[in-house]
Amino acid sequence: MSIDPTLVIRNGTVVDGTGAAPFEADVAVAGGKIVAVGRGIAGHGAEEIDARGKLVMPGFVDIHTHYDGQVTWSGEVTPSSLLGVTTVLMGNCGVGFAPVRKTDHDLLIALMEGVEDIPEVVLTAGLPWNWESFGDYLDALSSRRYDIDIAAQLPHAALRVYVMGQRGVDREPATAADRAEMRRLASEAMRAGALGFGTSRTINHKASDGRHIPTLDAEESELLEIALGLQDAGKGVLQIVSDLKDVDSEFAMLRRIVEQSGRPLSISLAQSDRAPNRWRKTLDLIERASTAGLPIKAQVCPRAIGLTLGLELSRNPFFTHPTYRKIAHLPLAERVAEMRKPEVRAAILSEKPVDKRDVLERIANFDRIFLMNERPDYEPPASASIAAIAARTGRAPQEVAYDALLERDGRGLLYVPLLNYVDGNLDVALEMLRHRDTLPGLGDGGAHVGIICDASSATFMLTHWARDRIGEKMPIEAVVSSHARETAAAVGLHDRGVLAAGYKADINVVDFDKLALRSPEVTYDLPTGGRRLMQRADGYDATIVSGSVVFRHGERTGNQPGRLVRGAQRAGA
Repeated sequence: MSIDPTLVIRNGTVVDGTGAAPFEADVAVAGGKIVAVGRGIAGHGAEEIDARGKLVMPGFVDIHTHYDGQVTWSGEVTPSSLLGVTTVLMGNCGVGFAPVRKTDHDLLIALMEGVEDIPEVVLTAGLPWNWESFGDYLDALSSRRYDIDIAAQLPHAALRVYVMGQRGVDREPATAADRAEMRRLASEAMRAGALGFGTSRTINHKASDGRHIPTLDAEESELLEIALGLQDAGKGVLQIVSDLKDVDSEFAMLRRIVEQSGRPLSISLAQSDRAPNRWRKTLDLIERASTAGLPIKAQVCPRAIGLTLGLELSRNPFFTHPTYRKIAHLPLAERVAEMRKPEVRAAILSEKPVDKRDVLERIANFDRIFLMNERPDYEPPASASIAAIAARTGRAPQEVAYDALLERDGRGLLYVPLLNYVDGNLDVALEMLRHRDTLPGLGDGGAHVGIICDASSATFMLTHWARDRIGEKMPIEAVVSSHARETAAAVGLHDRGVLAAGYKADINVVDFDKLALRSPEVTYDLPTGGRRLMQRADGYDATIVSGSVVFRHGERTGNQPGRLVRGAQRAGA
C-alpha cells in the first residue's frame, strides 16, 4: 500500500460482503475507497478506529425506498441512515416527482400522499419544484449534500402524466405517439443518471382522492416501449409491484418484456392472508425464468410487513369510534387526559367502529395485534397477542389495547403484522430470503410516515436472522452479503457492498452483542412540523460513507459525504 490511509479500522472481525466466513483483519481507507484489507496494516491513518471485538461490514444498500421528496429539502436520509444503510434507491412503485409540468404538481403530491402516506401539507411546503425533466430533478439533487448516498429511478406515474396529461390520469390506453415519447424520455432519464424505472399495478395504490394510480392497468405495449427505452440507453433496471391475481398471465407479460428488452426486473413479493400460497407460484415462475437465463428477481421483506398503531399515528383501534372522533383533534396531552376519564373510557370501549373498511378489520383483530415494547419483537407468538393477554388477565381485549395506548403519556404503540405472517411466525420470510432469486427489500424508508416503520429491515436481519431467533437462522455472512453486495449488484452499483481494495469505503463497525433495535417513536421534524415514525438502533459504533465517519454510536458527526449516484457503477471505479 503506497498511499497513506486517511482511516484505518484495526483488529475487527471482517464480514466482507462476499459471503465468505468472517475473518480477523484491518481495513485501510484513502480517497474515499478501501485500499487494503489484511492483518497488521503498517503505518497510521489520520484517523483510527479500534474495532477489537466488533464486526466490520459493508454499509447496507436499500433498493426500495421513497425518499423522493425528503431529499429535496433535507440532507438527513433518516431513518435509513441511522440504521447502517449507506445507499438508498428511490422512485419505487411508480410514484415520484419528475418529470412534471407546473400544472401537475398537485396531482403528483396527491399520488404520493395516497400511495405512500406522506401528508400533502408536508410535500407542498417542502418540495422546491426547481425541475421539470427527470434530468433536471437529478441536477437539483446533485447540488445537495447528504449523510448517505442516494440514487433514483424514473417513476411511471409521473412519466405517464407528463406525456398524456389528463388521459394518463384517467388511465386511457397510450397511443403509439404516447408510447414513443415515453420511450424517448425513459432513455433520456437513464442517460441522465437514473438507475432504473419503477411502476405499480396494484389496486392498493391510490391517490388521496381515491383514484387508482394511473399505471394500474397500463398495457403491455406501453410497458414494453418504456423497457425498450432502457435498452436504447443500454442501462437501467425495471421494478414493479403487482397484485399478480392472475399469476400466469401477468408474469407471462413481464417475462416477455424482459426477453425483448434484456433489462433486469424485480417484482415485489409477499405472502397475503387471502392467497397464502400465491407467492410460491410466483417464485416458481421467477425461478423458471432465471434458470432460462432471464434476469428476474423477487424483492422480499425479511419480516412481516406490519402496521404501527398509536394515538399520534394515522390509525389506532378506536380511531373511528364516535366518542374518540370527538376528541381526536385535541393535542395529545389533552386527548390523553380525556381518555383517562372513566366516562370517556367507558363510552369509547362500548362503541363499535363506524367504518367497516378492510383496514379496520385488521386493526381491530386483537388476536393479531401485539404490544410494541422498547425492544420490539417482530416475530411475536400468539401467546403475546392482545387477545391472549386479555384472556390471561380477565379483561376485554379492547381494554388491554386502550390501556397500552395510554402508556408513556399516550405514546404507547401497538404492532400489527400483516403480510408474511399467516402462520404466526416468519418461516415463510426465511424461505423467501434463502431462495437464490430473491433480494431483501420493501422497507419503504421515507414513506408511510404515520403507520409503517420497516426501514430497519437490514438491522433486523442482523439481530433476528443471524443472532436472536429461536429456531432456524441464517449465517451472518449470508445476511450481510444479501443486503450489501447482492442488493447493490442488482441495481448496477458494483462499486460498493464489499470490503476489498478498490471498493467504495462504505462501512459499518458494529458491536454485535449490543446491536438492538429500539421501538419506533413519533417525531415532528418534517416541513410544517409534520409527523413521522422514526427508529434508531444501539450497537452501531460507526457508520462510514466514502471514508468519512457520519455516525458514531448513533450520533451525527456533522459530515455529509453522501451524494447522488448517477447510473450504474463499475467495481473499482
